[in-house]
Amino acid sequence: MKKLALAGLLAAGLTGCSSEDPQVLNLYNWSEYMPQEVLDRFTEETGIQVVYTTYDSNEAMYARLKLLDESAAYDLAVPSTYYVSKMRQEDLLMPIDRSKIEGFGNLDDDLINLDIDPDNQYSIPYLWGTTGIAVDTDDVEGEVTAWADLWDERFQGRVMLTNDMREVFHVGLRVLGYSGNSTDPKEIEEAYEKLAELMPSVRTFNSDAPRMPYLEGEADVGMIWNGEAVMGKETMPSLEYVYPEEGIIAWLDSFVIPKNARNPEAAHQFISFVLQPEISALISEDIGYATPNQAARDLLDESVANDRTSYPTDEDMENAEFQADIGDDALQIYARYWEMLKSGR
Repeated sequence: MKKLALAGLLAAGLTGCSSEDPQVLNLYNWSEYMPQEVLDRFTEETGIQVVYTTYDSNEAMYARLKLLDESAAYDLAVPSTYYVSKMRQEDLLMPIDRSKIEGFGNLDDDLINLDIDPDNQYSIPYLWGTTGIAVDTDDVEGEVTAWADLWDERFQGRVMLTNDMREVFHVGLRVLGYSGNSTDPKEIEEAYEKLAELMPSVRTFNSDAPRMPYLEGEADVGMIWNGEAVMGKETMPSLEYVYPEEGIIAWLDSFVIPKNARNPEAAHQFISFVLQPEISALISEDIGYATPNQAARDLLDESVANDRTSYPTDEDMENAEFQADIGDDALQIYARYWEMLKSGR
C-alpha cells in the first residue's frame, strides 16, 4: 500500500496557507482517503500545493463548513450521500461549472443525477462503498452472517462500531426489519433500545481508521468500511469482510466546493485530475474503494476488479440500502438518542 495522505500535514491547518495564493488548494477529506501519490502528481502537473485536512465523520465536516468563516475556507470537501443534499439545500455549496470538469462522461450512469443532487450541479462522485461486518476469523469461532450476530453474548466487550450516528442506527433499524432511513420516531426509539442492549459488548467506536481496533487486538467483530477491510487484510489476513443478511449499508462520497472556497478554479482542476481514468484506477487500487469511473474500471488490476470486498456482486448488494437525506427533524431525534447511547443513559 502506498503512503496515504494523513491528518496533520500542516499543524496550523489553514493558517499561513491562504488560498488567496492561487498555488494552494485546501482539501477537506476523510483520513486515509486520498493516496499521497495523487496529491504529489497533481502538484507536479499543476504547480498547485495541496493542504490536506481531515475529519472523521460527516457531522464534524458539516459543523466545520457551516461556520462559513476564515477557519473553514476549504476549496474542496468530500461529504457522503445524504450530506450533499443537506448542504445543497442549506446553501453551503458553490455550483460546479461542468464546462470546467473533464471526464464527467466516464462516470457510471447509476451514480449520477441522483435525488441528492439532480444533474450534479453541486457534486461530482469520487468513490462509493459499503459498510459491512468485519470478523477476525482467528479469534471468532463459527460463522457471522448477519448484523444481528453482533448481539451474541460471546462477543461481549469485543465489538467495534463506527463513530457514525446514521450508520450505527442503520444497523439497529435493519436488525428490527426497518429501513435504515426511517424517519418514524417510534422506530428510531426502538432502534435506540436495541442498540442499548448491544452497548455492553462495544469495546470502541472508530471512524478515523476502523481497521485499527481489529489489527491491534481490541475487537474481534463489528462494523467496518469495505476499503478499510481491504487495507486491514493486507496486514492481517484473518480479517474477513461479511455482507450481512439484513443488507449492506451503501454510500457515495462526492467532491463538493464549499460556498466560501477561496480557490474554486483549483478545485475544478483537482476534480478533473482525479477523473482521469489512470488516476481513478490508482486510487481504487490503493485504498480499496470502488471507483464510479467506468473508464478506470477497465484499467484495474484483475485482483482488485474481482475482489468482492471492493466490488460487490449483485448478490452481495441484495437488500443493500443507500443512506438518504431524512430531514432535520428526524436528524434531531437520531442525535438525541445517539447522545444517550454514547453516554450510557
